[in-house]
Amino acid sequence: MSPTSLPPVPYHASARRPSWPALPAALRDAVAARLGAPVVSARTAGAGFTRGFAAVLSTADGGRAFVKAAPAAEQPHLVEWYAREAAILDRLPAGLPLPRPRWSLHAAGWFVLCTDAVDGHTPRLPWAPAELAATLAGYAEVAAALADPPAALTGLGLPHLADLARDDILWWGEVAAGREPPPALPAPLRDRLPELVALESRLPGYAAGATGLIHGDLRVDNVLVDTAGRAWFCDWTWLCHGPAWFDLAGLLLTAYAGGLDADRLFADHPAVAGAPTDALDVTLAALAGYFLTTAAAAPATASPHLPAHQRWSGEQALDWLAHRRGWSRPRPDGAGRPGA
Repeated sequence: MSPTSLPPVPYHASARRPSWPALPAALRDAVAARLGAPVVSARTAGAGFTRGFAAVLSTADGGRAFVKAAPAAEQPHLVEWYAREAAILDRLPAGLPLPRPRWSLHAAGWFVLCTDAVDGHTPRLPWAPAELAATLAGYAEVAAALADPPAALTGLGLPHLADLARDDILWWGEVAAGREPPPALPAPLRDRLPELVALESRLPGYAAGATGLIHGDLRVDNVLVDTAGRAWFCDWTWLCHGPAWFDLAGLLLTAYAGGLDADRLFADHPAVAGAPTDALDVTLAALAGYFLTTAAAAPATASPHLPAHQRWSGEQALDWLAHRRGWSRPRPDGAGRPGA
């Protein structure tokens, strides 16, 4: 079946990053010194929505490493995010499909994080069945390992999804109270605001009971599929306490958009075991409100493609929810519906 909706910019080309030669010479010298050999080539990462430097560096002695870097003066939030990720990567359980950290440093006013390089690619959309299966299997492995997180991780004082939801994710209530401009909605959904508020409001209570940890930002551009077909999970800045089904719902927005039976993919995944019966609807309502309202307020330090990505993601979440709850007519080709 042909896809019913593709993101406005492919995930593997969503970033806008500085090149290796554009970095300060002192920074390049410091990185090369830490790598132990001159850098002979740099392959800039095309995925992501920040303007931070990110590339696979190859050195004269045949080595390869993945390096992220951000300037403290111009992008202090990125420095904070990369430093947080460095601490998290250093404490995640061994053996999981994620890049292992090597080192970090401050040089020339920049913060640098170096990890092992993964020889892989961002999954292309619409999803290839083998890549989607590998990603879902890989996330099942990660979710199982983080269901009972090690003390080294919990000792970092990681945030809780329940608090993050109340502080930054739940926006329909703000719209209903007149504190946030309402996003543009399709005509059949303009009178559904009370139901959207009621659904999203359940998320903090559901998330509060979770004892495990979740990735917190699971999207296609945070996945790499290696040459053996195994899925790897990157960008661990937003690790938090929460239910694994929240990550899964966010990841499957692209499966729904591609006309796959996302309801079945969600229901059949091990991460959903024990979830409330309306967990998917609650998550879709929250994600739709978050993406649609924040699309208009993307920071200048983000990729220029971020607002379009947020709007598209919000539209997919809302469309999926509407079909599940019978709020709108099915698509003409039946795509995205159970059994499609």
